[in-house]
Amino acid sequence: MDLVKLKSVLQGEPKFRYKQVWQAMFRDFISTWQENTTLPITLREKLDEEVPLDIDAQMFGSKDNDTIKALITLEDKNKIETVLLTHIDGRHTVCVSSQVGCPLACEFCATGKLGFKRNLTAGEIVDQILFFNRHLLKTKGKDHKTNNVVFMGMGEPFLNYDNVMEAVRIINDKDGLNIGARHISISTSGIIDGINKFAKEDLQVNLAISLHAANDKLRAKLMPIDKKYPLGKMLRAVKNYVEKTDRQVMFEYLMIDGVNDTDKDVKDLIAIMDQPLYMVNLIRYNPTGGSFQPSTNEKIKKFKNALLRAGVKATQRYSMGDDIDAACGQLSARNAK
Repeated sequence: MDLVKLKSVLQGEPKFRYKQVWQAMFRDFISTWQENTTLPITLREKLDEEVPLDIDAQMFGSKDNDTIKALITLEDKNKIETVLLTHIDGRHTVCVSSQVGCPLACEFCATGKLGFKRNLTAGEIVDQILFFNRHLLKTKGKDHKTNNVVFMGMGEPFLNYDNVMEAVRIINDKDGLNIGARHISISTSGIIDGINKFAKEDLQVNLAISLHAANDKLRAKLMPIDKKYPLGKMLRAVKNYVEKTDRQVMFEYLMIDGVNDTDKDVKDLIAIMDQPLYMVNLIRYNPTGGSFQPSTNEKIKKFKNALLRAGVKATQRYSMGDDIDAACGQLSARNAK
């Protein structure tokens, strides 16, 4: 969806037309403007021609039906992946991408192997949620729609800061998708400028940090961005964020066998988790075709218990969608062919 062109087409229309258009897109989840009979037919035809609502996508479902991955082909033929997670309590979370590819080249991430092509527009980010809301309406009925949005798909959100925040405001807007700010999370690899900007926002959106190692030597090996934004400087920015917002920060930690799951690693992690509003989310690594393997369940349990004994808040995220390459770190648009 081209939001700039949409506003251009609606320029000169009565103000109530904007509300009709917004409701049709974000509440009724129409797929074509002809479905919105409240609009004059001439305007519908113009909108269909200049700002079509169709989203070119293929869907791939997991065996247990709790996860669906969509491969979306953009107007310029670039492709991105987005994921719908259905939780046991019936909530629906959409994991959205913010870039085509990613420039950060993290060792454990399939997206990083694609390289970087371009940033997504706010409309292209919002389209990922609209696509799944249309799917839920069609397959499950009007009582089912996206409850949570996580910016944990392809790309680094804070390297596309303005478009991501424009999308967040549409997602949160009561006249938009109307998803509460506390049900929106943005994950960053530690872009300090972005963290500092985010601390000044007037939205209570959640911040997550992709950490994955608690010392610079290992983290720089896994995540080259650590060379530009080392742990000490990044953690000072996070501490400043907490002081300004009084909000909890989640640190994501992939558990990779023999790489970052040793006794020394957990001691290093405990040493930097020195704020009461910090929490660690342990994630069993999902293989992406390289030499890395996931930590055993026993190692993860031992690691988590060590954190808890030290007074560090810790949870474990259970994998969803790994059979369709939709789990954490696996998005790569590999199905493009």
